[in-house]
Amino acid sequence: MSKQNGVEDLDAGMDYLDRIRTAQSVNISSELFEKLYLNPESRVPGDLRKRFANPTPLPLLGFLIATGALCPSLIGWRGAGGGGAANIGAYYFFGGLLQIFGAIFEWIIGNTFIYVVFGSYGAFWLAFAATLTPAFNAEEAYLGAATTAAERAAGLASFEATLAFFLAFMGVLTFMYMVCAIRTNAVFFTIFVLLEIAFWLLTAGYWKAASGDAAAFATLAKATGACLFALDVLGFYLLFAQLLQAVDFPLDLPVGDLAHLVPSKTKLAKRKES
Repeated sequence: MSKQNGVEDLDAGMDYLDRIRTAQSVNISSELFEKLYLNPESRVPGDLRKRFANPTPLPLLGFLIATGALCPSLIGWRGAGGGGAANIGAYYFFGGLLQIFGAIFEWIIGNTFIYVVFGSYGAFWLAFAATLTPAFNAEEAYLGAATTAAERAAGLASFEATLAFFLAFMGVLTFMYMVCAIRTNAVFFTIFVLLEIAFWLLTAGYWKAASGDAAAFATLAKATGACLFALDVLGFYLLFAQLLQAVDFPLDLPVGDLAHLVPSKTKLAKRKES
């Protein structure tokens, strides 16, 4: 084989490899990107998003299962109750573990917004589960020294009032997420709206319980459960839409792209320049 033929064969081989790379590098629209990752499209160094599977459905699934397990306890369906303590395992492993793992994977591929969202809610479910776990002695720390019914009632009221502040700060955090979600899609944004309402309803419920108004707490707990149930329905729809895309199913569920309503800061800067 002559040197010239060798060079031609090498060039042909490089052309072939280039065609393979081009075929594998499929560009997706901003709308599809936001549906798959629940994160505004952003440019990050490298091609990790092409090398690794989409991690977003896994932590989303974990959040939905944990939330769905809590709903009946708040609403009281078929005798469910106890503040959801029967489902501590779901809170630890679905709500906590899956979301923390998912957040790490989102961080690896450069999806900042959704990595923070899943990481924080994963921590919330772990904290909530720990509060319900007897070994952590959360409630008993307020009741242990009580010797009379009045002292136990005062201790329980202090516990409920203190727990409400944790939920209130989660409501503040969720509000920030809700605003940021305007740049994703309508389903995801509505999930944050319902979650925001749920946090403040439950916060108010615990403050009512601390003041001795058990009837108001029961009403607010049911309203919280209703919001979480509606949230879960939307969440499973969103999860189903992602899974259909993952297997290239010939059915595309709309989620309502919102990114065009609030253009990115980068696009606005380019418009000013032009």
